[in-house]
Amino acid sequence: MAKATKTIPDGVSTLTPYLIIKGVADAIEFYKKAFGAEEMNRLAMPDGRIMHAALKFGNSTLFLCDEFPEYDCGLSPASLKNAHATMHLFVEDVDKAYQRALDAGATGLMPPDNMFWGDRYCRLVDPFGQPWSLATHVEDLTPEEIKERMETGCPPAQEAAKV
Repeated sequence: MAKATKTIPDGVSTLTPYLIIKGVADAIEFYKKAFGAEEMNRLAMPDGRIMHAALKFGNSTLFLCDEFPEYDCGLSPASLKNAHATMHLFVEDVDKAYQRALDAGATGLMPPDNMFWGDRYCRLVDPFGQPWSLATHVEDLTPEEIKERMETGCPPAQEAAKV
C-alpha cells in the first residue's frame, strides 16, 4: 500500500461537511444546477447507490453519499423528516443565487434581505430536505456595531447593501 504524501488531500479543507442524501445522484444534479457546484468525483456501488461523491462549491468541498441503513451510517433529512444542520453558502449575488435555486426546484423559506450583521441573506430548502442559507457579505462591521444593531432592532445593513 502506498503511503499518503499529504495528511490532508489537495482540494479539501480540514473540516469538510458530509451529507447523507436519499437519492444523492439527483441531489448532485440539483446542486450543479442550483448552486453551480462542480462534481469532483463519485463512487457508485454495484446496486447504483453512491458510496461517496465530492462537489466543489467555489473554494469549498462538500462530500455526499446515499443512505446505507444496513450499515447504520445515518439517514437523510428526507427519511428523518428533519435536518440536523444547515449548509451556508456565500455567493457573489444572493438575489440571483436565490432565484436560481428556486428555479431549480428549491423551496424558499426567507427571501433575500439585508441583515444587521452585514450580509444580504436568505434561506431555502432543497428538494431533498436539506436546508440552505445563502449570503453575500455587503458591509464590514465591528462586533460592537453588530451588537448595537441587534439590541436596538435597527433595520439591517440598509444603505451599504443597496446594490
